[in-house]
Amino acid sequence: MKYEVLSSAPLIIRDFLVYSETIKNKSVNSVEEYFFDLRTFFRYLKLSRNMVPKNTDFEEIDISDIDLDLVKTVTLNDLYSFLVYLKNVRKNNAKSRARKCSTLRIYFKYLTTNRGLLETDPTALMESPKFQSEIPKYLTLEESRELLNSIDGKHYERDYCIITLFLNCGLRLSELCNINLSDIKGTNLKITGKGNKQRIVHLNNACINALENYIKKRPAEGVKSEYKDALFLSQQLKRISNKTVQHIVYTFLDKSGLGGKGYSVHKLRHTAATLMYQHANVDVRVLQDILGHVNLNTTQIYTHTSSQQIDSAIDHNPLANEKLSNKNNDKDKN
Repeated sequence: MKYEVLSSAPLIIRDFLVYSETIKNKSVNSVEEYFFDLRTFFRYLKLSRNMVPKNTDFEEIDISDIDLDLVKTVTLNDLYSFLVYLKNVRKNNAKSRARKCSTLRIYFKYLTTNRGLLETDPTALMESPKFQSEIPKYLTLEESRELLNSIDGKHYERDYCIITLFLNCGLRLSELCNINLSDIKGTNLKITGKGNKQRIVHLNNACINALENYIKKRPAEGVKSEYKDALFLSQQLKRISNKTVQHIVYTFLDKSGLGGKGYSVHKLRHTAATLMYQHANVDVRVLQDILGHVNLNTTQIYTHTSSQQIDSAIDHNPLANEKLSNKNNDKDKN
């Protein structure tokens, strides 16, 4: 995890973060989210218990003095009051509040079960806010083609390859940036996902063609030894960064006329999953393996149906062409 996070966390939280990253193999991003959630909770706790002046800026509340004695005083009522604060004061939506609930559960379970520092877990009876899963936003097949056709410029082969891999393989942003040349073996691509879990993704013809064209143009001279195996290089001949890839995607979304519609790098992952499910009749469990999801429930969001499929289903109802009879008119004539 980043040094700033580790150095600013009190020991009672720092040990949990280190455990999460080293033993539970959580990603750096996940560990940082844990810290931010716990920091928000303990800032609230200090504020609600008048442990800081009332006019103290919430973001300035120091949690370095949080210790086991304070943690032991946390009650279920504190937790629910925190959720109310998140909703009414910080305007967190149900999904965001539910994530913070999950972090608190994991943290207090660690202190109770793994470390034996607490006799009872205050989160044991805590319920999470309910929220309705949203259908993921994705590009249509035609929009995907428009995006690919809009790509040009000095780094055309690289940028085309990046977006092709997103749209065909459903990669996460960090997964794409971390690809090495040595990860490519014929039509197989080794991906290192969340928690350093590895999976093999098949490369279809579009991906292979895009990779071959890019690798021919990929700089070979002037690349430092630490970046020689990195697949995608920036203009500075370093491993390409998440920020640069995001800029590339937004640039060509704008150029293709798709900017301002809520599309993003992660929406390209949604697009790949949705297109595979809708057009290739992919089983949801196969889709789970492709995307690298731990839980099948996460993959289920891609099994939504398009409006065209809904229309088609209704149009193909065997009663779809039945018409109103003229029985009443016939009776009147008699």
